[in-house]
Amino acid sequence: MEANAKRPGIPFYAQVLAAVSLGCLAGIFFGKDSVHYWANDNLAEIGFAVIRLLKILAIPLILFAIVDTILKTEITGSKALKVVAICLFNVCVAMVIGLAIMNIFEPGKHWKGKLTTPAQTAVSPVREEKPPAQKLILEPIKVFTGLVPESVAEPFVKNNTLGVIVLALLFGFAFKGMRQRGETERIDHIEKLVDTLFHATLTVIGYVVKIIPYAVFCLVGAAVGKSGLGVFSILWIFLVTILAGFFLHALVYYPLVAWLVGKKSPGIYLGKGADTILTGFSVNSSLATMPMTLKTLTQRMGISDASARMSACFATNLNNDGITLYEAMTALFLTQALGFDLPLSSQIFIVLVSIFVSMGIAGIPEAGLIILPLVLGASGLNDQSIALAIALIIPVDWFIARLRSAVNVMSDMVVAIMLDKL
Repeated sequence: MEANAKRPGIPFYAQVLAAVSLGCLAGIFFGKDSVHYWANDNLAEIGFAVIRLLKILAIPLILFAIVDTILKTEITGSKALKVVAICLFNVCVAMVIGLAIMNIFEPGKHWKGKLTTPAQTAVSPVREEKPPAQKLILEPIKVFTGLVPESVAEPFVKNNTLGVIVLALLFGFAFKGMRQRGETERIDHIEKLVDTLFHATLTVIGYVVKIIPYAVFCLVGAAVGKSGLGVFSILWIFLVTILAGFFLHALVYYPLVAWLVGKKSPGIYLGKGADTILTGFSVNSSLATMPMTLKTLTQRMGISDASARMSACFATNLNNDGITLYEAMTALFLTQALGFDLPLSSQIFIVLVSIFVSMGIAGIPEAGLIILPLVLGASGLNDQSIALAIALIIPVDWFIARLRSAVNVMSDMVVAIMLDKL
C-alpha cells in the first residue's frame, strides 16, 4: 500500500451511532436533576440550526434536480409514456399500502406525549393557537390554489416546496421545448449552468451532512436531558411500521405484479435478482447499482435491452418508491404522535408532496434524510418538531436508508419487467 494512500473515513452510520451514544451520556449529565440542566436548551438550539440549514438547502436541490432531470432525459415516445404510467401506478400502490397501515393501526399514537422539547412544552405544529382537540387540517384546496405564488421569489423565501416544484417543472419543460424548436446552443449553456448549480448544491449539502452527527449529539442530549433514556424505548414501533410498509410493497406487491403482468415467477424475480437487491442494500444507492441492474435484467431475466435501459436509466429518476413510502409514512406517523387527526385529504396532500420531492434525487447520498425536513414541514410541523423527530429516528435511519435503496432497485427491475410485456 502506498504511504500516501487516503485512509478510509468513519462510515456515516457509525458517526451517527457514536453521536447518539455520546448524546445520551450528555443528556444524563445535563438531566433534570443536574445543576447543568440549563445546557439542554442551548444544545437544542444548536441542533435546530443545523436542521434548518438542511431544510433550506433542500429547496434549491429539488429545483435544480428536477430541471436537470428534465433537460437530460428523453421523455418522448409511447414507451416513455408507459414507463411514467407504470411508475405512477407503482407509487400509488405504495401509498395505498402506507395509508392503510397508518389509518388502520395508527402506530404513531403509541408515541403520543413522548415528543417534548427541552423547554417543558409538547411540540405542537405551526399554528400554536389550535385547541388541543387535535385536528390538523391542511386545506389542500387552498394549498393547491396557493401553488401560484405572488412572485418568483416567494416559494424560496417561504420554503414553499410545492411552489418550487411547480416552477421547476414549468421552466424545465420550457427549456425542453426551446431545445426541440432548435434553440440548442442557448439551452446547452443553460443545461451546463443548471448542472453546475446542482452539483454545487450537492457539495454544500455534503458539508452539512458531515456535521449532522454533531447536531444529533446536541438534539439527543437535549431530549434525554428532558425525558430520560426512556425516549428511545418506543423507537421499535417506528421501525416496525416502516418495515411493514416496505415488506408489503417490495416482497408482496412487486413479486405478485412481476408474476401476473410480466410472467416472471417470484423465484425468477427474487431469486435471480437477489444479488442486485443485496448490492443496492450494501452500497445504499440505486444509481450506483444501475450497471448490475442492467446486467441482471438482460442476462439473467431475459428482459430486452431497450426495456432494461428505459427502466434503469430513465425511470430511476422517477422511480423512488422506497424514499416516497418512507417520507409519507414518517410524516403521518409523527403527526399521529403529536396527537393530530389528519383527514384523508390532508394525508393525500402529504403523499403528493412526498412523490414530488423525491423526483430526480436518485443517487444523492442520504437523499431520504435530506428531503425529510421538507415533507415534515409540508405536513404542518414546525422546526422544533422536525429537529426532535429526526434526532429520535436517525439511530435507525442508516438501516432504513439501505432498505429504501433496495426497494428502489426492486422497483427498477419490476418496471422493466412490466414494460417488456406491455
